[in-house]
Amino acid sequence: MKITQVKVHLMQAGAPTHTAWGGAGKSALATGRNWLFVEVATDAGLVGIGEGSGWPRVVAAGLPDLAPLLAGEDPFQTERLHQKLRVALMGHGHIGVVGAGALAALDTALWDIKAQALGRPLHDLLGGALRQRVSYYAHVKDAETARAAVSRGVRAVKVGGTQQIVERAWAVREAIGPDVDLIVDLHGPAWLTGADAVAVGRALEGARLLFLEEPVGPEDELGWRRVRDSVALPLAAGERLGTLAEFDRLMASGLVDIVQPDTGRTGGPTQLKKIAALAEARSLLLAPHSGSLGPVAEFAAVHWIATSPTGLILERLEPDWPGKAQAITDSLHAEDGQILVPAGPGLGTSLEPDFIAAHPSERNVALPAGGWEPGTSQETPYLQARRTRARLTQS
Repeated sequence: MKITQVKVHLMQAGAPTHTAWGGAGKSALATGRNWLFVEVATDAGLVGIGEGSGWPRVVAAGLPDLAPLLAGEDPFQTERLHQKLRVALMGHGHIGVVGAGALAALDTALWDIKAQALGRPLHDLLGGALRQRVSYYAHVKDAETARAAVSRGVRAVKVGGTQQIVERAWAVREAIGPDVDLIVDLHGPAWLTGADAVAVGRALEGARLLFLEEPVGPEDELGWRRVRDSVALPLAAGERLGTLAEFDRLMASGLVDIVQPDTGRTGGPTQLKKIAALAEARSLLLAPHSGSLGPVAEFAAVHWIATSPTGLILERLEPDWPGKAQAITDSLHAEDGQILVPAGPGLGTSLEPDFIAAHPSERNVALPAGGWEPGTSQETPYLQARRTRARLTQS
């Protein structure tokens, strides 16, 4: 069996109903998302699919450069082809989610082909499923949407942003009670200083969070160490990383308890298996990021986390744009806060090219709103200290 063709599909996806920080503004996701899919065809008639995130429009431009390197190759040789593609990318920069996103799309499609050819679900090729259901958490923006999620059977929710985050998080905790997990994400819209993140983290300790996500920017190592030393909460990060080396440094730093690879921007199953092994060796938990992803990378995340010994929970936007289900032939089944692990050959779904083509890419970059100090949103700073400190930690 040989690879004959690589097709690239880029589409404009609609906004989800709400995101975790929608209670005090809106995230970039609220104005639109791009989803990037590939189809890798073979002379045996099998077609594998994958998804590349990170910066989908840029990934879409890069994939035709990489596609000729796969022509005539055996799709079963996933490790060798992964290495071959990495060497080809080397002259354009060895790190970053754009290259890793292209790798993720192609590598996932190759694994999909292998699993289809063997008549087995993808998770069987990754070591076999440890669990038949994967727990997930949903985004909520306030107490009302949190109660609605719990009424649907969701058992973990996430609220985020920086504006009134302590007040909103405590309101959600009171709405859901002590038996539903609560996550707080501080990564938007503008980053906090280490001192401010510590103040917020301490104010949230009593809310008994499942974890506190990205309290400071990923490059602020001093800020991370300050939070780590001062806040008695599990910490999570990793969604902005792309390569194995980056994840190795994050895990070796001792700064996080939960690692959050994005299955659309982290090199595909070939690399995800290695990340899971590193996490297990260091007794770290895995909670795949899926905030901006389309349905194919979500399928990949479910297969991967089902096989990972330290798999904790999967992020999911729910309810999402209705078109998410229309972009693929089969959707994941969720009930009672868990996703059923697909049992069919391969990933368990395929693309609907006509629907995807009917939603051409229009834009892919947007600014969040509602997270900066009052009166400073026009500055759009990446890092902003908070002056209204009493309000920052008000509960």
